Amino acid sequence: MTEEAPQGVDPHIPNAARMYDYFLGGKDNFKADRDLGDMVLSVLPEVREGTRENRAMIGRVVQYLCDQGITQFLDLGSGLPAQENVHEVVLGRTPDARVVYVDNDPVVAAHGRALLANPNRVAMVLGDMRRPEEILSDPAVRALLDFDRPVAVLMMFILHLIPEEDEPHRFVAAYRDALAPGSYLALSHVSNDVATERVMKVSEFYKQANAAFTPRPGEEIGAFFGDFELIPPGLVNGLGPHGWPFDPDHPLPIDEDFARMAYAGIGRKP
Repeated sequence: MTEEAPQGVDPHIPNAARMYDYFLGGKDNFKADRDLGDMVLSVLPEVREGTRENRAMIGRVVQYLCDQGITQFLDLGSGLPAQENVHEVVLGRTPDARVVYVDNDPVVAAHGRALLANPNRVAMVLGDMRRPEEILSDPAVRALLDFDRPVAVLMMFILHLIPEEDEPHRFVAAYRDALAPGSYLALSHVSNDVATERVMKVSEFYKQANAAFTPRPGEEIGAFFGDFELIPPGLVNGLGPHGWPFDPDHPLPIDEDFARMAYAGIGRKP
């Protein structure tokens, strides 16, 4: 396990991105991340399988977007590029496509850059998605992405780590406004519509981490799409076969109540 922290990184403060890596079985995390992750697992043991289901759903979403002819992807709050991540799926289907990952964790950015082997097609940018003006004008982003053409913006399992005081609906709208017609927004988000008591406990745990855990009701999650046209089947409540898109042939490996703790959808800019 990685224990030596880069300069400026406090390994004693749990980090949500590195906790996610731990839930996935990764090695780029510190003891503090694993300890808090274990506290979350004590309340929601399904989280490990749930994170894997989310990764599988990201793959399905990206495949759909590739099938729509999208060749530019901006993955916000991406975490570490892991096996079968966005760029692998995209470049496997469209070799001339371009992918930019953005994360505000220096550890994630450093390891991500080390893992990415195609700088002409893929970039890892250290930046804060809550500052869309900075992200959209970043030279590394602009070098790969042309915002006069359709771009797919991914916000997968990240917005529930943004508290209300950071005005997530405002900055998500700024990204929507910057996109050309024919662009897409894809997101997944933890909800507090079900399993409310367990969700509240996890929210308390995350107060020890670098990011607040802010699950939202389905109605608020749907509002992130603004006037974008939701792609059928719309905003879907669930992971596994209940996730986007609905897949009745995919077995449900996790508790159904837990699966219902997430929403996902894709919207298209008219």
